[in-house]
Order: sequence, then C-alpha cells, then structure tokens
Amino acid sequence: MKLRVSARLLLFIVIGSIFVTSCKSVYKCGDPVPEKTSKLWGKRLKEVVKERDLLCQRISANEATIDALDSLSKTLTTENDSLKALIAQLGSDYNALENAKLSDAERYDKALSLKTAEIEKKEAELAAREKSLAELRAALAAKDSQAIALRKSVKDALMGFSDDELTVESRDGRVYVSMSNKLLFASGSATVGEKGKEALKQLSGVLAKRGELDVTVEGHTDNDPFRVKPEIDGNLITVRDNWDLSVMRATSVVRVLTEENGLDPKRVTASGRGEYYPKGDNGTAEGKAMNRRTEIVLSPNLDEVMRLIN
Repeated sequence: MKLRVSARLLLFIVIGSIFVTSCKSVYKCGDPVPEKTSKLWGKRLKEVVKERDLLCQRISANEATIDALDSLSKTLTTENDSLKALIAQLGSDYNALENAKLSDAERYDKALSLKTAEIEKKEAELAAREKSLAELRAALAAKDSQAIALRKSVKDALMGFSDDELTVESRDGRVYVSMSNKLLFASGSATVGEKGKEALKQLSGVLAKRGELDVTVEGHTDNDPFRVKPEIDGNLITVRDNWDLSVMRATSVVRVLTEENGLDPKRVTASGRGEYYPKGDNGTAEGKAMNRRTEIVLSPNLDEVMRLIN
C-alpha cells in the first residue's frame, strides 16, 4: 500500500510540473503515445512525460503483482485450513485404532475366520447343488428308462401291424406312434377305418395301464392342395385346406381313443400341423406317403424333473 501511495504522489508531482511547464495539455497516463508531439513541448517536458509513462507502467505492474499475491494468500489460507482438517481427521482415526486395541495377529485371525466361514458356506451350497444335480440326473435316467420300457410295450401291443402302416420310436424322453393314412383313413377322408380302429384299440390297452402319460394326437398331411370333402357322421363338412384336414383327422382319432376305448379325455390333446412338419420329401410319392400320417405322442409326467430344475 505504501508503494501505491508513493507512486501516485510522484505521478501527481510530475503531472503538476507538466501543467506548470506547458499550457498545452499532455496525453493521459496509460493512453497510447501520439506519433507526433506538440512543437511547444520543451526538451525537459518530453523527458518528464517519458519518465511519467515509465512510472505508470511500473505502477500498473506493481498493482498486478499485489493482486496476484492477494489471490495466492487466499489460496494458501484455504489449503492450510484443509490440511488442518485432514490432520484432525487422521488424529481421530489413529485414536480410534488405538482404542480398538487389536493387534495385527488378532486382525488377521478375525479376517481368516470370516473367510473360513464364507468358504464353508460356499462348500455347503456347492454340495446342495451337486445333490440336486445328481437327483436330476437320476430322474432323467428314470424317465429315459420308462420311455424305453413304454416303447417296448407299445411295439409289442402293435406288433401285428407292418412298418409301412405304423412305426414306434422314442425321442427326447417321449414315445412317438406314427400311423400312416393307409392304416387310418381313406384318401381325402377324416373317418377312421376299421383296421385303424383296431390299432387304436390295441394302443388304448397300453395307455389305460399308464395313467401318468399325456397323449397328444397330431395330424399331418403332404403338400398337395386339398380338393375333396370328407364325410363325417353322414354330414358333408367343407374343408378349406390341409390345416383343416389335419385337425379333423386328429380329432377323429381322439374320438376313437376316448369315446370308443374309454381313454380319459383330460389326458388327450388334438392338434393339426398340416403340411409343415414333413418326414419325407414331398417331391416323391414315397415321401408324400410318409408325410400323410397321424402321430400319437406319449409324454411322461415331468413335474418332478421341473421341480429339480427349478
């Protein structure tokens, strides 16, 4: 502050001298220096003005330095306060550790106990999962064994029919009894013939002893467009396409199983798949014959397997 007062006082003295020396006004301190000065200025006035400009520059620089020092002082004060707070926090933390009175060994023992308990918990969970997995494998193996036994029972019951009339195979834990249209239906008809009814009667005898099985009847066709109206119960029913025909044939088989052979209707589902699940090549007569079929899918109850999976 003393530097600022002295500089300003000197500046006033210089300006006063300028006005005493010359009646011509001098440009202000800090203004741009004119390219030409007045002819009335004397040599002494020019020197004084030059010295004044130097003093103005020094004063401006000193004021900037003072402002920078003020800002730095504030920053240092703030940092000092933060360091004091940090030191206080560290002291508090240190006191807390001292009060705990836990040795390194005690801390290690505690950490080891926690880790041991965690490992034991994980091992118990792993053992439980392995047990569940073993139970699931056993249940699946039992289902596979049951499917094999069921397939044998069905084949034995239907052994009087040729391979081009029906086939029996197991897939994915299910047994598929595939009956050709040659066995079940006349061409373009949805009425089960007598030989087909005999096959369904033999199959119903096996299903009656296996009440845990769900039965799905799926109708299938080749890809030839449907052109004939089948006669069912003496009535002509219009069939628009192979979808309709496959469903009607499936429901006809279901009626034979339930109404004529006493199978519980709650166990049976009828569905039609049309031409969209072929077994053979629709480009050949043999393939078309394979595709014109009704599949009876026998599914074991999987509630126990699903429970184990969940």
